[in-house]
Amino acid sequence: MAKRLRAMGNGRYANGFEVTLHDDLVDLPRRMRQPRVIFVNSMSDLFHERIPDDFIRRVFDTMQACPQHTFQVLTKRSARLAELAPNLPWPTNVWMGVSIEDARVVHRIDDLRKVPMARREGVRFLSCESLIGPLENQALDGISWVIVGGESGPGARPMQRSWVESIRQQCRRAKVAFFFKQWGGVQKHRAGRELNGRTYDGMPKREFRVQDGSTLKRTLPVLT
Repeated sequence: MAKRLRAMGNGRYANGFEVTLHDDLVDLPRRMRQPRVIFVNSMSDLFHERIPDDFIRRVFDTMQACPQHTFQVLTKRSARLAELAPNLPWPTNVWMGVSIEDARVVHRIDDLRKVPMARREGVRFLSCESLIGPLENQALDGISWVIVGGESGPGARPMQRSWVESIRQQCRRAKVAFFFKQWGGVQKHRAGRELNGRTYDGMPKREFRVQDGSTLKRTLPVLT
């Protein structure tokens, strides 16, 4: 995608997929008055080793200053997350997640638990997408939300139904919101996102306070 955008003349991708800091975008959410969900750094990883500590802190300062928005941050660099987390602000509108593709990287869950979020309001989540192996008997204490999805595109590795069912049952037992995104595959639109004849759109049940002190309720039911 980065190569395509560069070929289209998008100046944000002049360096292709090389890590590039866009300082002018850090404060953009401050100018957005209407509440929205913002997936932070969706084309990269905020905790990449080439992103300076002070830049990460600026991003977190902006998220803290914008309680009207919900910010979702996802990383594979869980060790750096755990290292920096004690020195970062963790307002309840920041949802922090780690990617868990298979059992080889479940140590990232332990790193995620080290993030000093508010006990009740904070959201820690797992993105098991693309899921390429089973995840059995995972401790989900401290986790609010699990997203599961299969790999898609040319050469996509198949996801087994038993892997998905196992995670769904684990979430059910732990009372953790379960969201099934897609089966994936070469033509993901054909495979769809139904599991056992229904969709699973579980979201964390939370409330958020906006700047004027009123409560913006996002209390969707936990579907398992």
